[in-house]
This record gives sequence, C-alpha cells and structure tokens, in this order.
Amino acid sequence: MKQWENIEAIILAAGFSSRMGRFKPLLPLAGTTVLEKSIAVFREAGVREVTVVVGHRANDLLPVLQPLGVNIVFNGDYSSGMFSSVKAGVSALQPSCQAFFLLPGDIPLVQPSTVMKLLTSHQSQPTGIIYPCYQGQRGHPPLISTHYRAAILTGSGEGGLRAILDHFEAAARDVAVRDEGVLLDLDTPGDYRKICAMLKEDIVPPVQDCLELLKQAGVSPRITQHCQAVARVAEKIACSLKEAGYQLDIDLIIAAALLHDIARGEREHAQAGAERLKQLGYLRVAEIVAHHMDLWPDQTGINETTVVYLADKLVKENQPMALEQRLQDISHKYAAQPEVLEAATRRLKQAAIIKSQIERVTAYPLEKIIGIG
Repeated sequence: MKQWENIEAIILAAGFSSRMGRFKPLLPLAGTTVLEKSIAVFREAGVREVTVVVGHRANDLLPVLQPLGVNIVFNGDYSSGMFSSVKAGVSALQPSCQAFFLLPGDIPLVQPSTVMKLLTSHQSQPTGIIYPCYQGQRGHPPLISTHYRAAILTGSGEGGLRAILDHFEAAARDVAVRDEGVLLDLDTPGDYRKICAMLKEDIVPPVQDCLELLKQAGVSPRITQHCQAVARVAEKIACSLKEAGYQLDIDLIIAAALLHDIARGEREHAQAGAERLKQLGYLRVAEIVAHHMDLWPDQTGINETTVVYLADKLVKENQPMALEQRLQDISHKYAAQPEVLEAATRRLKQAAIIKSQIERVTAYPLEKIIGIG
C-alpha cells in the first residue's frame, strides 16, 4: 500500500452529539466504533498522519485514540461550534503538509477507495480543493490544499468553513465516486439505524475501483494484466452459466478475479489479500480471494468461488490456456521440486472437476466458452 507523504487527515470529534442523544464518536459500528472506523478509512488508503480534534467528553476518547497513534488536539472552545474545531485541526498540520482531508466525525461510511481516488486526482493536479461527488452531489471529505490554511485560520467563522471555501470555488473540482457514504451522516437515531442496516449489506467494488486498489497496493503491471485476464475468463464462464440458468453474482466474480493477487509477493498472499479486503469492507470478495489458491477438498460445486478458482488455473501470465497444457508446463517446470509439483497437480485436478461440472451444465466445452483451442 502506497504511503502518502505530506497528506494529512483531520477528523472532527469535539461536538456535543445533542441531536443523537448519545455520544456519536463511541457509538458501536461494525465491530468497532464510529470514530475508529473513520480513522481506519484514512489508514487503509495510505494516509498515516491523522489528527483527531476532541472537546466534549475528551477524557472518554483518549483511551480509544492513544493506542491508535493519531495526533490528538484538544479544542477548548468546542462549545462555540464546528468551525473552532476546524481551526484547531488546521493549526496542528505539519509544516510539510501539502493538502489535508477534513472529515466530520459523524460520517463513518466513506470507503477507502474514495479517499484513494481523491489522492490520485491530487497527485495529477496538486492544487485547489477536491470534493468527492456522488450522483452529482458533493460530499465528505474534501481534500484541501494548504494554500488555503491562512484563510481558514484568519476566518471569522461566519458561514463556517463552507463560506471560506466558496471564495475559492474557481480552484475547486469534483471527482465522481460510487460511494453513497460521502453523503451519509449520523445526526439522529434514525440515521444510526439506517447506517447499521446498510453495513449488513456487503459491498462489491466496481472494476475501476478494483484497478485503483491494485495500483495503490503496488501491484506490478505484469500481475495486473494477469488479474485482468483471469477476470475476462471468469466473466465468460459466469455468463455461460447464467445463460444455462445458473444464478451467479457476475459483478462479484469479476471483482474477486481482479483482486485475487492484490497481495502477490507477500507470504501466504491469498490470506494476506483476503485480510486486506476485509479491512476495506469487501467481505464476500475477500472470502473468494482467500480460496483462489486452494479450495477445501470437497469444495468443487459451481459457485462464485470455484469459478474464480478455475479461471485462475486457466490463465498463464495474461493468456488463457487449457488445463492439460498447464499441467504439462507445470510438470516440466517443477520436475525437480516434487512437493511443489504435488501441490500444483492437486490444484489442477480440482480445477478439472469444476471444469467437468460446468461443461455438463452449459453443454459446451470450456475451451469454446473461453475462446481457446
């Protein structure tokens, strides 16, 4: 994962939570708290310098924040409103900081991939103010150049931060994202119930987000091309099965195929990749990635996991190849490494079982389905 130097994040967590009736930063959410989830979004996107502005009930937040290694800034004037916390956070930015995210502490569902998109936009044009935009509506967190630091620190607070940034609208640009979380805040108990319900639904990243995740993870062009080839093969198999009446989540298959080698080069890369994707909230994708190298002995039915498993075995580098040819190549390559050869042969035999099942369902040779032979 690329680490973004000179980019920081400010999270505002100093308010009273009066409309919620409960202290919002410490509300439980998806196995953690609202505030911890917000911090994790930036960390997963490669932003290491995170500042949390505290005020109301600061002593309750310190035991949560201190183990996380974030910068903690106390705003003694928090009762005067959010803009005082904005000033406190901006005052604490490092001199080397070039731009900063600003996220209210009650907007916990922003996806790391959204943060990554804004960072990529900033990298190509490192000036101005960048807003995530969902279905034409601007959301949080904006990425703000420190060129505007002085204007924020000397602002009167009338109209809040928005009034100040509106003066620099000519330098602002929008980045379209597929992330409703940029608009969802926790103002009321009803908002909290809605967000908790949403988190029970798994997220599948679209193709462009998958490619961005590979880039951010430092995956080489060669491995990226391999992943794209596996995704093409997996999609062809899934579409053929769908035509035969099988109900499969094709978007899930494509995403898992694209991301199956996101941790390639790491030890036990399938599990390492799955863990990374779980932390990003892509739970079903993570489950498939975890099994793309090895299935359970009896895990050979037709489903999203086995389609991706088979597709991976049908691609050498970035070209589709019949299983029989893969077996010949592997037997030659690992002839002097019997343990490696045994494991590779076992995997290909499992793939052959899945292949036969798919051919029975579709009534077509697999080679014809994927366009080889």
